Amino acid sequence: MERTDVWLPIRPEEIDGLPAPFRYVHWDGAEEFPADPTRCAFYVVPYLKGQAVAVRPLAHMSNVRVVQTLTAGVDHVEPAVPKLPPGTLLCNARGVHDASTAELALTLALASLRGVPEFVRAQDAGRWEPGFRPALADRTALIVGHGAIGAAIEERLLPFEPEAVHRVARTARDTPRGPVHTLADLPGLLPEADVVFVVTPLTEATRRLVDADFLARMKDGALLVNVSRGAVVDTAALLAELESGRLRAALDVTDPEPLPEGHPLWSAPGVLITPHVGGPTTAFLPRAKRLIRSQLRLFAAGRPPENVVATA
Repeated sequence: MERTDVWLPIRPEEIDGLPAPFRYVHWDGAEEFPADPTRCAFYVVPYLKGQAVAVRPLAHMSNVRVVQTLTAGVDHVEPAVPKLPPGTLLCNARGVHDASTAELALTLALASLRGVPEFVRAQDAGRWEPGFRPALADRTALIVGHGAIGAAIEERLLPFEPEAVHRVARTARDTPRGPVHTLADLPGLLPEADVVFVVTPLTEATRRLVDADFLARMKDGALLVNVSRGAVVDTAALLAELESGRLRAALDVTDPEPLPEGHPLWSAPGVLITPHVGGPTTAFLPRAKRLIRSQLRLFAAGRPPENVVATA
């Protein structure tokens, strides 16, 4: 009896403890498929290869049962879900990127508030330019998208002694540190926040969530930190606020992305941009391997996988 195929973007010999019942096939986005896609039952999507690569084999995977991304967001794969075999599960990589993305979110906030980009430019020019800068201490933070990454941001934010941390997610709930509000509460929360962290997944409900009205409700001098997806923010509306000097922004993601040479965001005042590097750190590979091993053990045991975000 032929064994079921599992497609992995990491070489199987590099992942200890994989369950035995499967035939493991390595594919990380190469032009040629390494095996017949119709035999694949569990597909782990290549990391950072783009949407075209991610979905290319799915059209041929007539027997796939689980599609596992190595990203927290699944917007690059989700459009293909309706065409998958009925019952196919789409799972995200909850837990893999929490620490790294939260680490970057705090890095962006601190660098922007304390003027690190300006200090680097002054250093390049050989100028000594001291001065007073905003701190996180005694300020109010708002986390829009209080899932695993949002909670990890809060965990790392609290030692900096903010005055208050407010949380927003799709549904209201209580946490040990306080209530989680819904998106409907944003109009009342935005004017209080000195720093707004955007961590929400990209869905039709959150596309351009951060629009002109959202930004207009932010207080003068506030900082917007986006580590979610670029399309959650209306770029034109953000540019208008940046160019007026009223708001600042620290962006790990942009719309469009990659941000093309000459785009006005590059030269807008008060903006710090990193090239979508919240996830790819030294923490990624060991955590991705643990996730793959855990999910495949569940699959081998006939149990449902974790982190299911959509079903065909």
